[in-house]
Amino acid sequence: MIKRALISVSDKTGVVELAKRLDQKGIEIISTGGTAEAIKAAGIKVIGISEITGFPECLDGRVKTLHPKIHGGLLAIRDNKEHMETLREFDIHTIDMVVVNLYPFRKTIEKQDAALEEAVENIDIGGPSMLRAAAKNYRYVTVVVDPKDYEKVVDELDKNGEVSPETRFKLAAKVFSHTASYDALIANYLWQKAGLEQYPETITMTFEKLQNLRYGENPHQTAAYYKEMIPAKGGLVRAEKLHGKELSFCNINDTNGAVQALKDFKEPAVVAVKHATPCGVGVAENIYQAYLKAYSADPVSIFGGIVALNRTVDAETAAEINKIFIEIVIAPSYTEEALEILKSKRNIRILQLEDIEHIEEGRLEVKNINGGILLQEEDQTDFNMPELKYVTEQKPTEEQMKDLLFAWKVVKHVKSNAIVVAKDNKTLGIGGGQVNRIWPTDMSLERAGEHAKGAVMASDAFFPFSDVVQAAAKAGIKAIIQPGGSLRDQESIDECNRQGIAMVFTGMRHFKH
Repeated sequence: MIKRALISVSDKTGVVELAKRLDQKGIEIISTGGTAEAIKAAGIKVIGISEITGFPECLDGRVKTLHPKIHGGLLAIRDNKEHMETLREFDIHTIDMVVVNLYPFRKTIEKQDAALEEAVENIDIGGPSMLRAAAKNYRYVTVVVDPKDYEKVVDELDKNGEVSPETRFKLAAKVFSHTASYDALIANYLWQKAGLEQYPETITMTFEKLQNLRYGENPHQTAAYYKEMIPAKGGLVRAEKLHGKELSFCNINDTNGAVQALKDFKEPAVVAVKHATPCGVGVAENIYQAYLKAYSADPVSIFGGIVALNRTVDAETAAEINKIFIEIVIAPSYTEEALEILKSKRNIRILQLEDIEHIEEGRLEVKNINGGILLQEEDQTDFNMPELKYVTEQKPTEEQMKDLLFAWKVVKHVKSNAIVVAKDNKTLGIGGGQVNRIWPTDMSLERAGEHAKGAVMASDAFFPFSDVVQAAAKAGIKAIIQPGGSLRDQESIDECNRQGIAMVFTGMRHFKH
């Protein structure tokens, strides 16, 4: 039986209506500050917190609910004789319901100009204490942290005269999840502000669910889509869906791969992705020509794939995209005419990510393993041009050098072992995800076919043997870029010299596992 409720909220959505319905049931309402004023303004009787504690709210509201008469009323076990005698001794009354949501710390730090002092002032102390106390005593106390739960609680009171034990338990579990997330957000923010080590002894990450997904990688797997509490600029979670049905697990994963690959290009660029791997990449003077290059790089694999573009999609480009079935198009913007053209296909998803080119420096990425995680910096660093080593007698021409740098950017985003063949800012063959280096070499050269003659090759890691160079020479490759660093580098260098191939060492690899 709920006789007394304490209501103190920052987000006042629905709180007046809740108070009205509780008041109609004869439930006594205790409240604080602005919440009390809002409830009083609606003509509802409210007991101020100071009337309960016998102590005024002070320190600019920092201290108001941290008092034995509040926490005693929340934590007392109702069927424990000694607890109840203690309440009578100190004139403490039980509190049967707590409705609290916390200071807007997240909204505060989301503001670009938020000062540390402002953020600290929005760290709630009393709110989490009341929530945790009430949740700990869920057998007797109903605790509500989410305005979405107001209706459910009142409906149960209407139907049964009380809130069921099952509902109280679920609400308590929700509270501890909420306060854990709140504290993690504060801890991570302060850790960054303090400039402490990148990898702390313990780490707590907090994410917010965007949606349940229809299924995971396969129909028999369940899945959900979560975002960081404060998502990075340029991240896929910031994309707006302009058209099409909900994204699937694989759609999201593949599109993220396309966006990440796109970020390495400043020129008008298009990245086509299938199964989280680039299948065609093109760079040109305009986005239309870039798309034609990406499409012609592999017109078979792009079918049913994802296309990411880093410039406004115009009508001409949209018409080309619509000639085949594409699952998803993502770009920073679209002309009105382009949108009309793309929307003529019912099943295409159209996403808009205005800051698609933005790179959030210093970001960490997480890889799950059974029973733990691996945490590392995102692969955002690359060699400096002066650090390149031209290790062969033949040096790359200016045009070959442009293609080598283009291919190097692409190979970074292909699953290891990875090989990319390219020419004229266009991929010709991509091979990856193999357990040795010669297999992706053969795959990429076979895909390139006759177009490999005069093209360049990039490898994400060094050549352990000269077999890759031999295969490249046979196909007509004229220049190679690779990290170098093998004990047998000289064998590959010697083979390049015999074949008249230019080879460049970066001194940096780009494994992608």
